[in-house]
Amino acid sequence: MCGIVGVVSHAPVNQLLYDSLLLLQHRGQDAAGIATSQGNAFNMFKAHGLVRDVFRTRNMRSLPGNSGIGQVRYPTAGSSSSEEEAQPFYVNAPFGITFAHNGNLTNWEALREEMFRIDRRHINTNSDSEVLLNVLAHELQRSSSGVSLDEDAIFRAVSSVHRRVRGAYAVVAEIAGYGMLAFRDPHGIRPLCLGKAESDAGVEWMVASESVTLEGMGFRLERDVAPGEAIFIDLDGRISARQCADNPVLSPCIFEYVYFARPDSLMDGVSVYGSRLRMGEYLADKVARNLRLGDVDVVMPIPDSARPAAMQLAAKLNLNYREGFIKNRYVGRTFIMPGQAVRKKSVRQKLNAMSEEFKGKNVLIVDDSIVRGTTSGEIVDMARAAGANKVYFASAAPPVRFPNVYGIDMPTRSELIAHGRTDEEIARVIGADALVYQDLDAMRQAVSDMNPSLTQFESSCFDGHYVTGDVTPEYLDHIERRRNNSSNEANPAGGLRVSMGV
Repeated sequence: MCGIVGVVSHAPVNQLLYDSLLLLQHRGQDAAGIATSQGNAFNMFKAHGLVRDVFRTRNMRSLPGNSGIGQVRYPTAGSSSSEEEAQPFYVNAPFGITFAHNGNLTNWEALREEMFRIDRRHINTNSDSEVLLNVLAHELQRSSSGVSLDEDAIFRAVSSVHRRVRGAYAVVAEIAGYGMLAFRDPHGIRPLCLGKAESDAGVEWMVASESVTLEGMGFRLERDVAPGEAIFIDLDGRISARQCADNPVLSPCIFEYVYFARPDSLMDGVSVYGSRLRMGEYLADKVARNLRLGDVDVVMPIPDSARPAAMQLAAKLNLNYREGFIKNRYVGRTFIMPGQAVRKKSVRQKLNAMSEEFKGKNVLIVDDSIVRGTTSGEIVDMARAAGANKVYFASAAPPVRFPNVYGIDMPTRSELIAHGRTDEEIARVIGADALVYQDLDAMRQAVSDMNPSLTQFESSCFDGHYVTGDVTPEYLDHIERRRNNSSNEANPAGGLRVSMGV
């Protein structure tokens, strides 16, 4: 999972892109990068780390230009230790393209072989994003037939990308001397939205992973980019859009609403906060059927993403609500930290249990989801150490039993605590006295309640159904073997600054 942003303005955009990435930091903490365009030259800086740590004044000064793109990276395919795999990426032919991608391709290895064997393009990293960039570059070259680009050629190229590529991808790219291109996969698995701002200098445009970025930067949310749609904005701010997929079907990743997205974002017409409140209401019904409510003294959330569900659950069941866990906001989100050992260590650094809220009480802890179970087990231990009499655990999402191959870093079944276990077995593993999971249909309904026209979701990690239709048991075995056999080598700290004339 990554966060991407692109801006076409009438003034320098380096600070605007930096501030936008800060608003997307929750989507990736591994690396950050910005590429700007000035005339026919690109300027780029990217490095490992948080946005605030990557960019210094000297780096910002090296990023002139009135348009540009940026990304915060959460590693999936490829190696989190390789600085070369931080984005944006760049190719110099045709035309010169900078590129940032959120998602994960399911056929990237076959495409990489095609790139080398048929298209004669060299891929320099193990990143599926670089493969996608080269597919786009090749199709732009084919559609332009050696002449200058126009909108029709650009949209034809995106149509060809859709025919060749499988998986999840939301993309923002800049073509030197022409403008900015954004597009979304035919299922709309990963989010992308369009914003507009007007000033005395004229109209400015922004595309970003989440609407909170637009609003925070003074842009008005115009709409979401439709699945399969491409949007092109030239350097004068003129915008055009076209549907480039044959059979687009909106099936957004439901885990965005459960965990990844900020609660103040609006995605595909759905308030993330509102959907989490509704998840709490449906979870309350399940808790009432499975637990003796008289045995529950207090409901407590795991901050922050579970708070709306926990509040609504407590209110509906007329139970006391308390904030027993205090969060250290200077430690990142444990689920998206690379490495199981790092995640486990960071739980105690991130959360502290207040004894006065736990001592002698039967506590119902509510979390947004349970993935690997490491955090859940640590939290139950903390509650007991703080004096809890009994610890019940409730998840606002169903059991995660299957790998996700569309951009969430949990591709091996052995890492998923729910894979091959019953709810009772999971409760014993995490040390809870009882465990209640949300029903899958209830979770889907919670999101659809916010936008009744949204009826299909990418929910493969819960139900094992992969919407792109190309994920087989053999494919899952393959990515599991690849992950288990991979070994990441540490890379020295630093940055990569590139100035490119096109």
